Amino acid sequence: MQTEGIVLASRPAGMPSAENFRFEAVSLPELQEGQVLIRTTYISVDPYMRGRMSDRKSYIAPFTVGEVITGGAVGIVAASKSKHLQAGDTVTGDWGWQRHAVCRDKQVRKVDERYATAALGVLGMPGLTAYFGLLDICQPQKGETVVVSGAAGAVGMTVGQIAKIKGARTVGIAGSDEKLAYLRDELGFDAVVNYRSDQLKDELKAACPNGVDAYFDNVGGTLSDLVMRLINKHARISICGQIASYNLEKADVGPRVQTPLLMKSAMMKGFIVSDYAPRFKEGAAQLTQWVQEGRIKYREHMVEGFERTPEAFLGLFKGENTGKLLVKISE
Repeated sequence: MQTEGIVLASRPAGMPSAENFRFEAVSLPELQEGQVLIRTTYISVDPYMRGRMSDRKSYIAPFTVGEVITGGAVGIVAASKSKHLQAGDTVTGDWGWQRHAVCRDKQVRKVDERYATAALGVLGMPGLTAYFGLLDICQPQKGETVVVSGAAGAVGMTVGQIAKIKGARTVGIAGSDEKLAYLRDELGFDAVVNYRSDQLKDELKAACPNGVDAYFDNVGGTLSDLVMRLINKHARISICGQIASYNLEKADVGPRVQTPLLMKSAMMKGFIVSDYAPRFKEGAAQLTQWVQEGRIKYREHMVEGFERTPEAFLGLFKGENTGKLLVKISE
């Protein structure tokens, strides 16, 4: 059987473009015992994929030129030779950017069809990233000020809501008036700041009159340089992403962070969500409870059509999405 897939055609220099991707026929193996044939319904596009497009050592191997882009997806089991899954089951896994896939049953996880897309967002990798990165590293306390950059993304908006659950004062940074209104009016952020503002330094200071006790950093760059000036004694900084530097062609150079960390007895820690794999069940259970109770809300930015997958991915770096960016492939 053959299906359609999207492969990495070439490695980008700087900002990726459509030319870095290629659509081609992908041959699928015959179904063996313990395997399932999956028809993809939704594909996840995520910022970390940009790093995998480059041929450099990192926490995860780079994509291989000429092979299908791998990443989170949801689909329906079309045929099964598994004792644990049957045709019609909704599953999620990392088979990536292809219309169909053959996977071992241990490579996928059955999900409630009511939360199919949430399995790629608030109840999946982004939600778990927010949960562990905030609670384990930032450890927000009642009355403290928590700042979140990239606050209108799938991770950021979840971070802000968990911080509110823990009784913190939450400040969200995003890039449009529409996003700021959503964070403030729908999700309950206490203050919001537009990072595109000409008065960014002053607006950040006004939004954090008592300084910053915890900073969940999705962005990096000059924005984070400004936040670092506001940290309090014993502040905690969680480094989740550095999207401001992902497409730079030269090494990023900025203010050194050692002095403010030293002077404030502060802690900065980077993390990868897979560091917490043994605790995923715990995190997923708590996130599911909060979603069902209405204490965590989420938004999905849906792009329809398999052929628009590269376009959707590139939109991440233009700030086009509010919430989790997904591509709908089929019903």
